[in-house]
Amino acid sequence: MTSSTAPRPLRSAPPKSPFSGHFRVAGDKSISHRALMFGALAIGTTEIEGLLEGEDVLRTAAAMRLLGASVEHLGPGSWRVAGRGIGGLTEPADVLDMGNSGTAARLICGLLAGHPIFAVMTGDASLRRRPMKRVTDPLAATGAAFWYRDGGRLPLAVKGAATPLPLDYTLPVASAQVKSACLLAGLCARGTTRVIEPEATRDHTENMLRHFGATVRVAHHGHGRVIELVGQPELTAAPVVVPGDPSSAAFLAVAALLVPGSRIVIEHVGLNPLRAGIFDTLNEMGAGIVVQNPRLEGGEPVGDLLVESRPLHGITVPAERAPSMIDEYPILAVAAAAARGPTRMLGLKELRVKESDRLSATAALLQAAGVAVAIEGDDMIVQGGTPQGGGTVVTHMDHRIAMSGLVLGLAARDGMAVDDGAFIDTSFPGFAALMNRAAGADVVVPA
Repeated sequence: MTSSTAPRPLRSAPPKSPFSGHFRVAGDKSISHRALMFGALAIGTTEIEGLLEGEDVLRTAAAMRLLGASVEHLGPGSWRVAGRGIGGLTEPADVLDMGNSGTAARLICGLLAGHPIFAVMTGDASLRRRPMKRVTDPLAATGAAFWYRDGGRLPLAVKGAATPLPLDYTLPVASAQVKSACLLAGLCARGTTRVIEPEATRDHTENMLRHFGATVRVAHHGHGRVIELVGQPELTAAPVVVPGDPSSAAFLAVAALLVPGSRIVIEHVGLNPLRAGIFDTLNEMGAGIVVQNPRLEGGEPVGDLLVESRPLHGITVPAERAPSMIDEYPILAVAAAAARGPTRMLGLKELRVKESDRLSATAALLQAAGVAVAIEGDDMIVQGGTPQGGGTVVTHMDHRIAMSGLVLGLAARDGMAVDDGAFIDTSFPGFAALMNRAAGADVVVPA
């Protein structure tokens, strides 16, 4: 599970043949993290199928073992977790190393805040640059104590509350990670934890809490929602089937849209409406993506996506859509770079605190391909056309910037290079091999 310290340069170029065939992407990362955590908190044995086995999720599996749960790998995507029950996690004998996973680090802070144990958490160089106070500040109201580097950054030490208090917290900025950390802390508190979010964010935590037997109430509040969790439930082990990650599917979908003559089906994709903003936006740009065989699995909507190459046109993406596609703006920017006319993406403040300053990194990615792009406050404006390409993308150890740069190379006249693709496997193991297979050619090869 150790991230490679040696950079892995990669390059891509327009493929020799269109994308075609039926494909499955790796399991949803958000749901995979939560399945392992809730399995560790439940009474009984949770069987998980389709778990994403990228490095980020494997870090969560290792952390759950250190916290006392039994976590077994049974086969590809198949895992078994024997839980400890609410309040039953034990003090880890070693540091919790979260690698590159901000989701795991922030959610596990919530778990630790509700348990009377001491733990130390760290991560790789990228994660150690990311702020944690946006999580630890509200969690401190449970009675937990936190120590960290200047700026609220990892490494971080936690002393959980012996008798955690329920939270009543209004998020200053919509964030599924902060919301989920507060709800996870509230599991161990007597009484009701209440979180108000200004914009509705992905609700996998709420869905999975219900799936494992907790009482969760959700009400609309302006553009956002009020979520209430009744504390100290007895969570009961429940099977989880993880759908394909829509964030991963977006890379393959945009590649097929931009390569002439392409026609693919991406099977078993999670289509939670609070995650599917990227597909709605692409369709507004003219993509015509069709959902086939829609169904519900484990409380989550799932479907197969038919994607055919189409000419795209620029649009204005409203700020209120950002929470439903916050991780997909780099690949949306790639689609915008090849579209006709300008695309304005509004309200992207949250991108500044991702694996990199993803807003600036996305703009630089496009500029490396000769695309005209401007950042105005928290908005990004992309002037579409046919990208020239030929440049090298600086990834800043950000897997989504790396993958977006490689997809851009498929549509750019002179291809594109990325300085380091080693971190792609944290979220999309086998990305290069899948892209190569989809186009029937060496699309992504070492530089």
